[in-house]
Amino acid sequence: MIEIQAVTIDSAQPYELAQWWSAALGWPIVDSEPEDDEVMLHRPDGPPHVLFIRVPEGKSVKNRVHLDVTPTEGRTRDEEVDRLLALGAKPHEDHRTAEGAGWFTLLDPEGNEFCVCRGEAERAASSS
Repeated sequence: MIEIQAVTIDSAQPYELAQWWSAALGWPIVDSEPEDDEVMLHRPDGPPHVLFIRVPEGKSVKNRVHLDVTPTEGRTRDEEVDRLLALGAKPHEDHRTAEGAGWFTLLDPEGNEFCVCRGEAERAASSS
C-alpha cells in the first residue's frame, strides 16, 4: 500500500496560484517566498498536500487530473460556487441537474479545472 503525499500542479506563478488556493481551501502556505519555484499548501489533517511547481510552458489542454472539492462550514455546493467565483474563479461547465445532483466545474486563476460537488449534508438530504 502507498500513501499520496501531495497532488502537484504545474504553474506559471506558483506562489500566486498557491495564495489563491490557500484562500479557497483554508490551508496554509508552508515555508515559501514569492520567488520560490515550489510552493506547498499543507492540509491541516495531514497528506495529501497540494504542491505548485513552476514550469515554463503554459496550460494548453484540459487537465488529465483535477480536484473535486466539497463545501464545509454548512455551505451548499451553490454557495461554495458563489464564494469561489468571488475569489476569482471562472465558470467553466455546469453539470448540476434540476433534481439538485451534479457538480459545477470552475477554472482557477491559471485555467486549471476543478469541480465543486455537493457536500455530505446535501447528498444525505437528497437521498432521504
